[in-house]
Amino acid sequence: MAVTDPTAWATAMNNLGMVPVGLAGQQLVTDSICVPGFDPSLSMMTGITPINPMIPAMGLVPPPPPTDVPVVKEIIHCKSCTLFPPNPNLPPPSTRERPPGCKTVFVGGLPENATEEIIQEVFEQCGDITAIRKSKKNFCHIRFAEEFMVDKAIYLSGYRMRLGSSTDKKDSGRLHVDFAQARDDFYEWECKQRMLAREERHRRKMEEDRLRPPSPPAIMHYSEHEATLLAEKLKDDSKFSEAITVLLTWIERGEVNRRSANQFYSMVQSANSHVRRLMNEKATHEQEMEQAKESFKNALTGILTQFEQIVAVFNASTRQKAWDHFSKAQRKNIDIWRKHSEELRNAHSEQLMGIRREEEMEMSDDDSGDNPSKKLRLDESALAAQAYALKEENDSLRWQLDAYRNEVELLKQEKGQLFRTEESLTKDQQLQFLQQTMQGMQQQLLSIQEELNNKKSELEQAKEEQTHTQAMLKVLQEQLKSAKELAEINGHDESQEINVLTVALVNQDREKNSEKRSQGLKSEKEALLIGIISTFLHVHPFGANIEYLWSYMQQLDSRISANEIEMLLMRLPRMFKQEFTGVGATLEKRWKFCAFEGIKTT
Repeated sequence: MAVTDPTAWATAMNNLGMVPVGLAGQQLVTDSICVPGFDPSLSMMTGITPINPMIPAMGLVPPPPPTDVPVVKEIIHCKSCTLFPPNPNLPPPSTRERPPGCKTVFVGGLPENATEEIIQEVFEQCGDITAIRKSKKNFCHIRFAEEFMVDKAIYLSGYRMRLGSSTDKKDSGRLHVDFAQARDDFYEWECKQRMLAREERHRRKMEEDRLRPPSPPAIMHYSEHEATLLAEKLKDDSKFSEAITVLLTWIERGEVNRRSANQFYSMVQSANSHVRRLMNEKATHEQEMEQAKESFKNALTGILTQFEQIVAVFNASTRQKAWDHFSKAQRKNIDIWRKHSEELRNAHSEQLMGIRREEEMEMSDDDSGDNPSKKLRLDESALAAQAYALKEENDSLRWQLDAYRNEVELLKQEKGQLFRTEESLTKDQQLQFLQQTMQGMQQQLLSIQEELNNKKSELEQAKEEQTHTQAMLKVLQEQLKSAKELAEINGHDESQEINVLTVALVNQDREKNSEKRSQGLKSEKEALLIGIISTFLHVHPFGANIEYLWSYMQQLDSRISANEIEMLLMRLPRMFKQEFTGVGATLEKRWKFCAFEGIKTT
């Protein structure tokens, strides 16, 4: 691609998300990254926390390209200089942690002949520059108007800058752009944060005021005009509650005196006139409640009558004429339904009797203040109601007695039968089945106890083995110390012989103990483990330590432990033997497969 072709350069830069600096009317970075007209004070008006326009998750900019796809940077041509991109294989230039409210960047690696105009020409495409502070040591500080412009300037980090077409060393340099700490930026950021905090406090206060329950209305001060208005309100039924509260407050404040006593007396008299109204309202409500009680009592009486009829149907069904024609399942359902209906009927009858008792008690209370003729009428009505209630209770008791008689006859018939019915046979079968299940559970418990005892014995053996190995380690350490002392005196060869002899003695003791503890295989799993371990050790003629063997076995079964593998190897001394190699700190314990050697000797 020709460097002088502006159309090709524009296409390439647009595909990469940026535009060459040398093209007129084009930006260094596209507007997809630069949010046009972004107002950082938006949070002050709406109460929303400030949003960084460069955060991809907020939806203001497209998501960044994947990290595994490197961003290809192209050559950037300016009027006075040319920017060559860094090697894409090199790691990206490092930057320090971004200070809060950063608007200033540090630009290092500038050419010695670079002027302030050239620097402004390169970096003004990133945004409005408010100040450039250039040093004599090939670096400068550039302060932008907005924070997001700093991210555009960081993009140029790593570019090699060359002034014109000169190849002189003073006309070239590698740019390093990084965040810079500036007191002005930090002060502006603090001011903005304080303003946001004030806005947040104001917003919370407004929200609390909005959610706070309203205060009671203020009561006006006493005056003759207000007293006249209050007297009119006291006569109105709809405004009586509000007016009586004001009257009470005035009296408690001490507004009553000789001059206003007559006015207050008339207001108190108006309040007293509402007593009759309230009593009339209470009487109407009581009358409505009595009507509701009467309607409920009538409905309950109708429900109880229907319950009595249903129970009568069940009692007729349980008599001998109809009972013999029903099947066993039908008899059982009819019996259950009959009992349920009787329970509901008794509950409803008790509720009805309780209502009547309450009425009788109320009537007896009312009789104390009435005349004798009214007392006689009330006594007669009470006696009639009591007689009716006793009659209903007598009928219900008679029906219950009939039902109990039928049940007694059925029980006598069942006891009189000599042959075993189907129910007894099913009960015997159920008992046998339960006995069998109990026996099976007992056998399972016995087997579990045996397994528990075996596990306990294995645990005891492991503990004994651990104590034995600890004792052997102590003996080995003492022998090694003595061997080192002898080696210092007699030389290194004799110490190795002594060490080998001690290791052989230890192996003989371990073999004897393992032969004592060796037992037969207990399960198919142990046989499978032995086969896998034998194959593994056979392909390792020099042996393998227990950690290496356990790491291989754990890939096949993650639940197996190194101690379990070592116990299995120690139980079979004719197939596996343990050897010690090395001296001193390099001492290593390895297991070898020796079954073929045992076959040859036999």
